[in-house]
Amino acid sequence: MTVHLKIYGRVQGVFFRRNAKIEAERLGISGWVRNDVDGSVEIMAGGEKEKIDQFIAWCKKGSPFSKVEKVDVDFPKSEEAFEGFEIIEN
Repeated sequence: MTVHLKIYGRVQGVFFRRNAKIEAERLGISGWVRNDVDGSVEIMAGGEKEKIDQFIAWCKKGSPFSKVEKVDVDFPKSEEAFEGFEIIEN
């Protein structure tokens, strides 16, 4: 299962990406995370449905110093294959 997430709020400069990577790796999810110019964080992730559901729940809570206001969740029709989970630097 592949999911595309867009996380809004205080999510940049608060180690959100690093913590998302740690959580994704803990759950066995692959994909990537990056900051967007609009101040949000974008994630593409793939894995088992149960693990993706847990990851989405974590993203709605966020890292210890973040303040998540909104999470857009989309399930693309095409399945992407990812290797590992990486932080994309802009």
